[in-house]
Amino acid sequence: MKKYIYALFFGATSLISAQENTENKWSGSRPDGHAPISVMGDHTHGKGEIMFSYRYMYMNMEDLNRGSDNVPFSNALRPNDVYMVTPTKMPMQMHMLGMMYAPSDKITLMAMVNYLSSEMDHITAMGGTFTTESSGFGDTKLAAMYKFFNKNKQQLHAQVGLSIPTGSIDEEDVTPASAPNEVILPYPMQIGSGTWDAELALTYLKQWNVLSFGTQARTTLRLGENDNDYRMGNRYSLNNWLAIKASDWLSFSGRIEVGAIDKIEGANPVLSPMMVITADTANSGMTYANAGLGFNLYAFKGSFKNVRLGFEAALPLFQNMNGVQLRNKETLTIGLQYAL
Repeated sequence: MKKYIYALFFGATSLISAQENTENKWSGSRPDGHAPISVMGDHTHGKGEIMFSYRYMYMNMEDLNRGSDNVPFSNALRPNDVYMVTPTKMPMQMHMLGMMYAPSDKITLMAMVNYLSSEMDHITAMGGTFTTESSGFGDTKLAAMYKFFNKNKQQLHAQVGLSIPTGSIDEEDVTPASAPNEVILPYPMQIGSGTWDAELALTYLKQWNVLSFGTQARTTLRLGENDNDYRMGNRYSLNNWLAIKASDWLSFSGRIEVGAIDKIEGANPVLSPMMVITADTANSGMTYANAGLGFNLYAFKGSFKNVRLGFEAALPLFQNMNGVQLRNKETLTIGLQYAL
């Protein structure tokens, strides 16, 4: 997976010499001119164009995987394992505000802020239950995209970005063992990464009369170690989507994503890895495959011209996890985009 994604990045250099064509270009002024709403950095803009966007994402994790096998909660608890507590469910909600601006036809700049809220339900080895919560503004994303070419209804562009660690890594809540005091929460319940992260992507787009195709290789590389003596795992993904233009205002899409997440390196010394599975870094990292179905609505004229509404529902096809972790379930994404 990693070698394939890196090969896509470096292989793009062979296409940079392609000449710009003023006719027969790939067009964003179609309902399928943007990727499924869950895909970021999928398109660029012409000189002087600005786009504002809002996305809402709901992601649910529930039940346990050991490797790729679904296991009961008792499998992770004493006396079957070393842990005193296991999570049973973790719904997460994210609100994302973004802006894109193109100072030239070749370069598009992008900024995004987000707000996250998570809940995690737990069960103890003694049969007790409790819930912890965290919420706040996450890491801020800044990026620049460079368009190599747009000709023959095809486009290739690269993204170089930076994730700024504005999200908290010190979220706390009360647990039965700590009551009435708050204690620091495990890694999945933290809002940010705590590190400056490089975000790189390469996207290829192709359009036909009623069909469009896109593929995007993306990686997030963690730089250094955060103030709590760990860093989250690097991320690698390859997204492929196909969309059908049903009319001038409606398209339907299907998407398949394969990816990998590395283990957490280091450890927060405050967390006890034998207390709960989410505090043990051995239970982090995975390989996975997801599939999504969605639609785009695009206003090409009238009072709402250039307003786009996108929706996608995604489910996992495969997930092979290090150690024992919550299973990924459904992910729902809905978003509005407005270009001017």
